[in-house]
Amino acid sequence: MCLLEVNLSKCPFVGFRVIVKTRESPRSGHEECSMKKKKFDPKKDYPLASRRPDLVRTLTGKALKDISLENVVSGKIDAQEIRIRPETLELQAQVAENHGRPQLAANFRRAAELTRIPDEEVLKIYNALRPGRSTKEELLRMAKELEEKYRAKSMPPSYGKP
Repeated sequence: MCLLEVNLSKCPFVGFRVIVKTRESPRSGHEECSMKKKKFDPKKDYPLASRRPDLVRTLTGKALKDISLENVVSGKIDAQEIRIRPETLELQAQVAENHGRPQLAANFRRAAELTRIPDEEVLKIYNALRPGRSTKEELLRMAKELEEKYRAKSMPPSYGKP
């Protein structure tokens, strides 16, 4: 018999469900147990919040069920804790692709890259992109910094095309 006690409240393997399979090991004579990951299905698992809330976490690792107005008002949750994770945006991109929306999928993937960039930097870039605020060289320098410092490289598929 295989006895298994699992506390999933602090499990780093979000998206896993426990499937216990036991079999007697020919080498040890003891039963062995295994865990398998529940696969994400873009058709069946959308919307994520209602069908796969186990996959939705904040940047700080809080579960979707922990996000409530009560927790925000009481101070248990602050603005940094309700930011979306790049992994969630990638799942949304998979859903978009599955529904024939490649441009939306590309936008989700670019947004995932932006989650690594601090808010202050995003505001700096936003202001620099306003008309007459920056030279071409300054914008190219900022683009290079985004690529090197934050690994943000995506360009829309139609970039540079009319």
